[in-house]
Amino acid sequence: MTAASSRHLTLITGASRGLGRAMAEQLLQAGHTVLGISRKQDPQLAEAAKAAGAELTQWEQDLSDPVAASARVSAWLKGLDGQRFDGVTLINNAGTVGNPAPLSGAVGTELSLALRIGLEAPMLLTAAFLGATREWRGARKVLNISSGLGRNAMGSQAPYCASKAGMDHFSRAVALEEAAAPNGARIVSLAPGIIDTDMQVQLRGASAENFPDRTRFVSMKEEGRLDSPASAAAKVLTYLARADFGNNSVADVRDPA
Repeated sequence: MTAASSRHLTLITGASRGLGRAMAEQLLQAGHTVLGISRKQDPQLAEAAKAAGAELTQWEQDLSDPVAASARVSAWLKGLDGQRFDGVTLINNAGTVGNPAPLSGAVGTELSLALRIGLEAPMLLTAAFLGATREWRGARKVLNISSGLGRNAMGSQAPYCASKAGMDHFSRAVALEEAAAPNGARIVSLAPGIIDTDMQVQLRGASAENFPDRTRFVSMKEEGRLDSPASAAAKVLTYLARADFGNNSVADVRDPA
């Protein structure tokens, strides 16, 4: 680990594609040490790390088993010398929209999977991160990637809406806990805007019968209203670096500084 890359450590879930991959690449370019947690490793991300001279670790880890994932994160962090880092951040980015459909027609296994990945995994990973880094000297941050759908309901998206709303509210609760702790972590559940990712492809490709709002997502694509992953990542990371990060535990990337 080089002196330049050792100052900041960032853990990112869903780091192999979309917003997560774009954030990982930009953090590597900035010299961060990055742990990417995804279902598959990304060779291009490894090349980006090599080009930047930054350290990247990639795990193939299924977040549908959040107990195992959080235990692995806890053990890994406890094995590091935390005193060498000026800052350490957990970015809970991974999520899934599943198959859009009314809850009355939901498949039980799919519904459970969506909630484990979208809400249970971020909570368990946050708990592991906070516990393992409690005595570290550097600034500690948790960035939860939320969504406008956690704040404004949409039919046929109950699991995703519930996961993001739960993410917002557990962030509020943890922010209160950490505010009272020595070197408490700063936590924000952040809506990143509307991004042209695989999730958008899923929503546009959903059945109009099961997902009446499908045309809304088709229109956003046709009208060029979707942000690119790279552009959205830059905005999210700019928010993460703000001096007032954590003042509002539930926020939007478009909020003024």
